[in-house]
Amino acid sequence: MKKYISFVLILVITTIFIAGCGSPKDKSVNSNKGEKFKVVTTTTMLADVAKHIGGDYVEVKGLMGPGVDPHLYKASAGDVTLMQKADMVVYNGLHLEGKMGEVFENLTGSGKLIVSVADGVNKEALMKSEDSANAYDPHIWFDVNIWKDAAVELTKGLKNLDKDHADEFDKNLKAYLAELDKLNEYIMQKTAELPEKSRVLITAHDAFNYFGKAYGFEVKGLQGISTASEAGTADVRELANFIVDREIKAVFIESSVPKKNIEALQEAVKAKGFDVKIGGELYSDSIGDAGTEAETYIGTFKSNIDTIVNALK
Repeated sequence: MKKYISFVLILVITTIFIAGCGSPKDKSVNSNKGEKFKVVTTTTMLADVAKHIGGDYVEVKGLMGPGVDPHLYKASAGDVTLMQKADMVVYNGLHLEGKMGEVFENLTGSGKLIVSVADGVNKEALMKSEDSANAYDPHIWFDVNIWKDAAVELTKGLKNLDKDHADEFDKNLKAYLAELDKLNEYIMQKTAELPEKSRVLITAHDAFNYFGKAYGFEVKGLQGISTASEAGTADVRELANFIVDREIKAVFIESSVPKKNIEALQEAVKAKGFDVKIGGELYSDSIGDAGTEAETYIGTFKSNIDTIVNALK
């Protein structure tokens, strides 16, 4: 009888021990701790997409704020710590974050979940960089259809991170893609207000080539695809001649690029006896400030196309 009681006690203790050592819960909002997954993104565009699709299940932190140039951005010690503590890190890729490549390599080597949204884009849809024959233009968010692929790739990362809420992520993605389709229609309707000969977009740097290809604009930038390359006197003179010859009504400054070069271009045009106005400020490498109509990717794109069409009419 004593042996039987001892056996039962051992069995009960063992059962309790095994139950206590079960697999830990994830850190989603439904866990006992009530914590959300921490997602860190590089650009403001990616932070916006992550918030739309991640919803209530993620806490999103963007490293770069509105108006920050990702081409020149260097990660601080605090940024590196933030990424190390994150559950998932999302970046654009295609060398947009040109000075952060080593950081991403180190994070990947540590086994952390790292997502480059450009990996989800069909190579045939990518445009070659004019700065380097072996690279692609990284400004993929300026073609809404390509950006839809980027959103799908980000969603794959979230589903890998938090499998318990994969259905919710898919639902959010479906709704977001529908909003992007509406945005695409809006851009095409606004573009149709301009005669084809007026669809010439001149900006501070070559950020809008995908936009031009997708929506039928001839695009010229004073600087190259990366703002790390400076515009020279010959570049200003050549573009000034183009503006005078084509009688271009307006050129545009950018929110993340100093306007001094465009102002110099405007003066060079004036010296040739022709006036070209600055048609407004476009958002190129970031979305707008919080609290404005341009605080989201969709709002930013609407603001851009409105500014472009109104200035070139």
